Amino acid sequence: MGNLIEELMGTIGGDVTAQLSNVVGIDQGTAAKLIPAVAPMILAGLKKQKDEHGGVERVDHILNKYGSPSVLDNLSDLFASKAKDENPDPRLGGLLGDAGVQASNLISKQFNVDGNTASKIIPMLAPVILGFLTKKRDNDGVGSNGIATLLDQDGDGSILDDVAGFLLGGSSGGDMLGGLLKGLFGS
Repeated sequence: MGNLIEELMGTIGGDVTAQLSNVVGIDQGTAAKLIPAVAPMILAGLKKQKDEHGGVERVDHILNKYGSPSVLDNLSDLFASKAKDENPDPRLGGLLGDAGVQASNLISKQFNVDGNTASKIIPMLAPVILGFLTKKRDNDGVGSNGIATLLDQDGDGSILDDVAGFLLGGSSGGDMLGGLLKGLFGS
C-alpha cells in the first residue's frame, strides 16, 4: 500500500497539495503531509467494509458511488464546495465511523490546524482518494479484485504492515495514523 500512496502522491499529490493549501488557507508543507496521513485511513475504511460488509462487491459499490475520477480534473471546485460545507462529515457515513471524528481531532492537534478546518480535511480528500482508486480500477487495468488486493497487499489481514514502511519513511503523520489505524480499525 505504501507504493499506492507513493503513486498517488507522485501522480496528483502536487496539484492536491496546492489546491488544498489555497482553499483552506494552510501552508503547502502542511497540506502535503495531510494527504499521506489521510489516505491510509480511507484505505483502511475500505478494507474494513470489504472484510465485514460484502467483499469486493462492497468496495465496488463504494467506488461506484463516491469515487468519480472526474473529481481529479477539477480539484478547486471540489475543495471549494467542501470548504463551504457547514456540517462536514469526517465519518464519511459508515466508511470511517467515529474514527473519522477522532482522526479530525488528531489532525487538528498534529498539524496545528483549527478544528473547523480539520473537520473538513477528510471529506475533502476522500473523493480524491476514491476517485484515484476508481480511475486505477477502471483505466489502469487493475480491476475490482486488484483494488481489493491493494487494501491488504500481503494478504495477512492487517493494513498496518502494508503502510508501515511508508509511514516510518518520513510522514510526520505516521505516529498519529499508526495508532489510529491500530486502535480504531483493529488493523
